[in-house]
Amino acid sequence: MNAFKDILNLAAQRAAAKSLPYAGELTPQEANELLQENILALVDVRSQAELDLVGKIPMATHIEWAFYPGMTPNAEFAALLEAQVDKNKAVVFMCRTGGRSHNAALVAQQLGYTAYNMLEGFEGEANAQRQRTLINGWKHAGLPWNN
Repeated sequence: MNAFKDILNLAAQRAAAKSLPYAGELTPQEANELLQENILALVDVRSQAELDLVGKIPMATHIEWAFYPGMTPNAEFAALLEAQVDKNKAVVFMCRTGGRSHNAALVAQQLGYTAYNMLEGFEGEANAQRQRTLINGWKHAGLPWNN
């Protein structure tokens, strides 16, 4: 249990260093460890097109932050989150690289969730050739996903 507390403390330190209002920032590996122990829930906020084309995480709840094409904001995001995710459970948000999930964590924190953002996201940073999954991210780390 101390290892999990250490992860959560490190996540809180990252958030404090950036003056973030939510509970913390987790790497994909840290998030996976906590998911495996049922310490938190995972909400994937990528578009349905991203899940269909790039892959998905089996244990994730999917609530789109924005709709493809055009990335139109999901006006029902907060209501869907409250309907699908228990507020008594900490939740980590994930997108492609960490931007939309940051925004989702902000909303969740305002709704009373203990919210975390997953750094690097599912695909991670792009290299010089604009290719993803080669530097970091959930897929690069070899964590569970499927098509």
